Amino acid sequence: MNLCNIQTIKPLLARHGFQFSKSLGQNFLTAPWVPEDIAASAGLDADTGVLEIGPGIGCLTVELAKRAQRVIAVELDRALLPVLVETLQDYPNTEVIHGDILKLDLQTLLANHFAGLRPTVCANLPYNITTPILTKLIDSALFEQITVMIQREVALRLCAPAGSADYGAISLYTAYHTESSLLFDVPADCFIPAPKVTSSVITLKKRTVPPVDTDHDTLFRIIKIAFAQRRKTLLNCLSMGLPHASKESLTQILLSLNHDPRIRGEVLDLTAFAALTDALIAANLV
Repeated sequence: MNLCNIQTIKPLLARHGFQFSKSLGQNFLTAPWVPEDIAASAGLDADTGVLEIGPGIGCLTVELAKRAQRVIAVELDRALLPVLVETLQDYPNTEVIHGDILKLDLQTLLANHFAGLRPTVCANLPYNITTPILTKLIDSALFEQITVMIQREVALRLCAPAGSADYGAISLYTAYHTESSLLFDVPADCFIPAPKVTSSVITLKKRTVPPVDTDHDTLFRIIKIAFAQRRKTLLNCLSMGLPHASKESLTQILLSLNHDPRIRGEVLDLTAFAALTDALIAANLV
């Protein structure tokens, strides 16, 4: 069964009385190269257990099942469960769980289904909840690699280098926890119904050691302050975010780190933010 063929998809969905849900952000792939390339990029082998989120009708699930030892697909839409029973019947190493990924206990899920396997994530994520899903997955530190298709705009922010237009707090969060790569784009005409945006596939590989040695919570407090008002200088953002610190003392710290006090936070990379955090801690300003 070619699950990316429109001539297969339409009668399949009609058989099960399925209707697309805009609130769930459902868009099914119609270009077979896309799930093939996503699965090929996910670093899968016979020792891998894959968590898929939002399998839809199962076109990516099938490609994952061909490469991994076990695939657990979490689907929120109950109407898709009988569809998946049909489309995945030839893949006994797959299992579909009805549930909300944001409410599931990931550690328990992995313990129950991926014992002895290397856990990874590979999915075409719903665009409307991409950031909370990725944050949960990354914060869990349970997955060696996360390979996902998301809205290109979000992908660019996650992978953005310092100084670029897309760079922000989420870029630094991603860089701290993972090594990110933007792999390839997927045009809107590869889906039914076609979304209004281009999609991109990214991979996030878990870091075993943080790339900077500073206090995590203070670091991200400073980063949040620095990007609270992007049009303001870093000095002004710090002055507003650290009200007990004088502008004079903050200016001296920036100068000591060879930063022009007129710079904005978007020019600092993770290493520079770590050095700034250490200097602020040493001066008892945070």
